[in-house]
Amino acid sequence: MSDTGVPVLLWQPSPERIGHANITQYASWLAREKGVSTSSYDELWRWSVTELEAFWASIWEYYDVQASAPYEQVLEQATMPGARWFTGSRLNYAEHVFRNRYDTALALQHASELRGLQAWTWAELRAQTAAMAAGLRAAGVTEGDRVVAYLPNIPEAIAAFLACASIGATWSSCSPDFGARTVVDRFSQIEPTVLLCVDGYRYGGKDFDRTTVLAGLQEELPTVRTTVVLPYLSAEPDLSGLRDAVLWQDFVRSGEELTFAPVAFDHPLWVLYSSGTTGLPKPIVQSQGGILLEQLKKLHLHLDAHEEDRVLWFTTTGWMMWNFLVGVLLTPASIVLYDGNPGTPSLDRLWDLAEEAGVTIFGTGAAFIASCMKAGVEPAAGRDLSKLNAVGATGSPLSPEGFRWVYDHVGEDTWLFSTSGGTDVCTAFVGGVPTEPVYLGELQSRSLGCDVQAWDENGNELGFGEVGELVITQPMPSMPVFFWGDEDGSRYHDSYFAYFEGVRPGVWRHGDWIEFSERGTCVIHGRSDSTINRGGIRMGTAEIYAAVLALDEILDALIVDVGRPGSASSTEGFMPLFVVLREGAELDEDLIRRIARRIREDCSPRHVPDVVEAVAQIPRTLSGKVLEVPVKRILMGQPADQAASRDSLADPDALDWFVAYARTLAAPA
Repeated sequence: MSDTGVPVLLWQPSPERIGHANITQYASWLAREKGVSTSSYDELWRWSVTELEAFWASIWEYYDVQASAPYEQVLEQATMPGARWFTGSRLNYAEHVFRNRYDTALALQHASELRGLQAWTWAELRAQTAAMAAGLRAAGVTEGDRVVAYLPNIPEAIAAFLACASIGATWSSCSPDFGARTVVDRFSQIEPTVLLCVDGYRYGGKDFDRTTVLAGLQEELPTVRTTVVLPYLSAEPDLSGLRDAVLWQDFVRSGEELTFAPVAFDHPLWVLYSSGTTGLPKPIVQSQGGILLEQLKKLHLHLDAHEEDRVLWFTTTGWMMWNFLVGVLLTPASIVLYDGNPGTPSLDRLWDLAEEAGVTIFGTGAAFIASCMKAGVEPAAGRDLSKLNAVGATGSPLSPEGFRWVYDHVGEDTWLFSTSGGTDVCTAFVGGVPTEPVYLGELQSRSLGCDVQAWDENGNELGFGEVGELVITQPMPSMPVFFWGDEDGSRYHDSYFAYFEGVRPGVWRHGDWIEFSERGTCVIHGRSDSTINRGGIRMGTAEIYAAVLALDEILDALIVDVGRPGSASSTEGFMPLFVVLREGAELDEDLIRRIARRIREDCSPRHVPDVVEAVAQIPRTLSGKVLEVPVKRILMGQPADQAASRDSLADPDALDWFVAYARTLAAPA
């Protein structure tokens, strides 16, 4: 939206694109076969949440879900938590990935700091998956056992996951740049039997041996019977310090046929984890059937993946976007993997890969786009990106400046879809719709089957232009079936459903601020648990960052509102702003005045910070999220190790400055 409040149209899909879109074909099928006629996306969305069971049954039928036992009921229980979907059915996620594939067709491409661009056909992916599945069965892995992976974003990880799914084992993964404690905190909760790993990895031009870390993992994961090491950093890694370790090539069993074990719809497919900024990460269990249905919907209808598409989404195996990217294999499209630092040797690396691999859909985090914008990267200059027609952004809200940058520097006919969802459901609640226009700074619409609303604290649905809590009022198939080890379900309940319990039980509160427009678009205003309320005016931190980062001198920022240590009133706030300066910039009085003016004019006078401090870096999780709440807790006197798990940070030392700063706040005047 412009400074005057008038929506700014950036992109409109052509009639040809609308006609070609999967969602257009699906809507036509609904009208023809089911008598459900809709004249707009908004009408289709409203039908999908008003007739929830009919919608999900249509996805099952339209994408011809194969089940060895049919379902008895689409939704046996509509309550949250505890919804039971497609009861009685038995199916297999991996079977749907491999069905109707031509052996010679392209399945995936992959590159890294260690490997140039290479490709796997569907025949190769099937053979590698079958070999791993046979190895797992020979190692005694059976349905329901947990297999954990300490692997980079490489094709072997894809094959290993599909092998687990094919035999009904449960998968969980961490990126090898995760620290040992972070990995143990996650994997130890699910008691795995097999550990798949690499000997090391390369990032930013530096090699990191992981064999010592692997020995530590073995020590703290006593249920692991077998450790399988893929030579990645070295052709002949030294495994002498590991127990029961076997090389990948000796573990797999080539020449075996790939088979698929039918499992119950709600059988655990994988375990994902909350960010782990405080306490042990929540082990989020999602089901084979729930993820299958959600990804068939999301990746066909919202990502609009077609046979000619090649989809790159920059991610690691420790972020849900890896699982999302794997799901693209349920569509006719192929995928592109990259392992390494996207800034090595420069931020041009992924754009070069997009050209080389013929990428049509380029996905990344909003932080990467912001970095490219600040660094002056010119994606379309000197390279052929004519095949690239869509850019996706997630991880955090994409600023209006980020929207403009994509259209100015990638291409004016680019479909830019900013999305927002979460690990908790392994999908997006709101985001891309290929048949809808794109407006500056706005997410296009709510996703089909997602009954997303904005509520006030009393449980009242808010109108257009009002900012409220993002809530989900009806169940989704990909919601967690449970948290591992949460026997009575209390942890699951308290994580999402406790907030509105006294107002309206069974409503999912996600923890984001959201605002809807009359056009059906929406804006995410940041985390609701880090929102700053000054004098009764609530402001999402994303809005403050958008104002601050518009200044050329500032590369990154973090703002929190804390009670002053020792103050008589808990409401007597102190709001510091921390900024990372561009090289050569100085935090002088002039810059501080300009920061204050931007916030006063773009946000509100009440949200002008009390102080501005220059820092070397802003603490972020490994997936790029700013640690606002942990920093707030540290400044309020909580020990850093209780406020955040350091191993969950991109740089574990990033909190040290804030710990020292907290001491100055606590010191007597």
